[in-house]
Amino acid sequence: MKLILTQEVDGLGSPGDVVEVKDGYGRNYLIPRNVAVRWTRGGQKQVDSIKAARATRAVRDAAHAEELKTKLEADAVDVKVRAGETGRLFGTVTVADLADAIADSTGESIDKRTIVVTNPIKTLGAHTVGVKLADEVSATVALNVIPA
Repeated sequence: MKLILTQEVDGLGSPGDVVEVKDGYGRNYLIPRNVAVRWTRGGQKQVDSIKAARATRAVRDAAHAEELKTKLEADAVDVKVRAGETGRLFGTVTVADLADAIADSTGESIDKRTIVVTNPIKTLGAHTVGVKLADEVSATVALNVIPA
């Protein structure tokens, strides 16, 4: 099945790419999640517009991503969460919580889908997470999880 990606899919491609996938993967996973649309001749115009928009963002984002990386890696970000007396959290720290905390500390909004948490954060203290800012630019953010 030939599809046009509308969002980035790890291991498959980025928006605007035309990919060939198995029928079940496309029909049952990619299309229902609005990550891809079926390829048609008219869809080629959509591919061209997506690639043009991505190219203009890439030029602007390359320098901005490096600047944002230095901001993120400079200071630790404080994340306030509800915790018990023993220091155990009520639940885990979500990527949405992390995105909000990063936006509060740096003044820059980060898409929560770009935050990579390798191990769930369930305790107070110092932790690290990764943030994919651009294709070649990734930042490691130090977190201080503190009780609210």
